[in-house]
Amino acid sequence: MSLPFVRALMQDRFLQLLLLIGFGLCFAVPFAPARWPAVIDWHTIITLSGLMLLTKGVELSGYFDVLGRRMVRRFRSERQLSMFMVLAAALLSTFLTNDVALFIIVPLTITLKKLCEIPVNRLIIFEALAVNAGSLLTPIGNPQNILIWGRSGISFFAFIGQMMPLALAMMASLLVLCWFCFPNNALRYHSGAKSPDWQPRLVWASLVLYLVFIAALELKLEIWGLALVAAGFLLLARRVVWSVDWTLLLVFMAMFIDVHLLIQLPFLHNILSTTSQLSSPGLWVTAIGLSQFISNVPATILLLNYLPPDTLLAWAVNVGGFGLLPGSLANLIALRMANDRRIWWRFHLYSLPVLLWAALLGYGLLQLIR
Repeated sequence: MSLPFVRALMQDRFLQLLLLIGFGLCFAVPFAPARWPAVIDWHTIITLSGLMLLTKGVELSGYFDVLGRRMVRRFRSERQLSMFMVLAAALLSTFLTNDVALFIIVPLTITLKKLCEIPVNRLIIFEALAVNAGSLLTPIGNPQNILIWGRSGISFFAFIGQMMPLALAMMASLLVLCWFCFPNNALRYHSGAKSPDWQPRLVWASLVLYLVFIAALELKLEIWGLALVAAGFLLLARRVVWSVDWTLLLVFMAMFIDVHLLIQLPFLHNILSTTSQLSSPGLWVTAIGLSQFISNVPATILLLNYLPPDTLLAWAVNVGGFGLLPGSLANLIALRMANDRRIWWRFHLYSLPVLLWAALLGYGLLQLIR
């Protein structure tokens, strides 16, 4: 185990918190560590591993510097640039999923800091909020939508029609908030920024490996796709493999295990067994609240055992992606990629008010369309 990896483990406070929570839960539920590997969503872990390698390959190639330099000159103000990045994040998340959109947008955003004066942390926070809002529109935008769509039996476009009022309302709300949070100041460029020195071969290799990896995912051969991607980078640019934040995978594994332990608590099952008897406001609050603490994907899996895959459930678990950090795994990915401790508490200064607004606005819209 390399020294940088050990140092990263020692400094990862969120991972340490998850381990502490898991340790405490072991005293409240049956202790069966042999079952823990089976509760980890290995498809997610493998997919994240491949995406992190591919994104790091493009990042280390220097192409984000080239793209950022070309793009930033097209905008005159901080507000224009910020709103473009937020819209791009939302649009990409509708068909690439929220996680993949972040792996493209966040590294590009970090590159912009080298070229001009821009509040990068604030922009990454808005991008995390934007992918949660954008991804809720389509059946393939995020995992919870895939689950609900599969159970609902409705068509692809019927699902989009069902989600569109909430998606449009949340995106409009985020753009208004973005307008006020990013001033209309002229962009100030860094005069000392060097002309980008990039490696076209590494960019093209990353693109080819990306296509190989996507094909492997489609064929359900994800482990072989990951092996090819890793082997490709070990041959072409070994530093890509060593530069990836591998501790993020441990964080996700710990979250899966913690959620597995949490849902075994008897009182939680007692509460969920009564959900079908709740009124619409009660169901709305329950789905959003559960998503806040165990993330909206596990919450969806749990609630589908007790509730129909209707509009209320689909809207509620997507709204639950806002608010606290665990609400959506996309939140965790965005903040980890920012690599700045200050962003963790600043995120909640924006996300918690957005959650309150989304909950009130979403429920009001739900009553109007019913």
